[in-house]
Amino acid sequence: MSAKIYNAPEEIKVPKLNFENFNRKEHEAAEAKYVEDLKQHMRERGYNGKNMGEILRFPVADSYAQYMVVSMRPLQLVYLELGDAWDFQYVHLLTAKEVQQKIDQQKSLEKLFSQKG
Repeated sequence: MSAKIYNAPEEIKVPKLNFENFNRKEHEAAEAKYVEDLKQHMRERGYNGKNMGEILRFPVADSYAQYMVVSMRPLQLVYLELGDAWDFQYVHLLTAKEVQQKIDQQKSLEKLFSQKG
């Protein structure tokens, strides 16, 4: 079964880039807080199953399209309007199996590239 994609709730405000006084670390911290606030919002609504809160990243143009897993069964994702706010044109066709494979792949890559050598 394919995924249902939702926009994030309006009450959780997406951090805006300040081009006049850009501070990369502050913006990254604001984006991380946004993701944590969204996870908490979903937990408060009873979503706490497998992979809830995991972020899927798909390369698009010069950045990524990002989605948060809300539920694996039925498969529900929340679009994250972060960075360049790209979307992935085939996200609605993903299955739970493909989402699990993507999560496993991302974790393997993070582990590989986080090792000091």
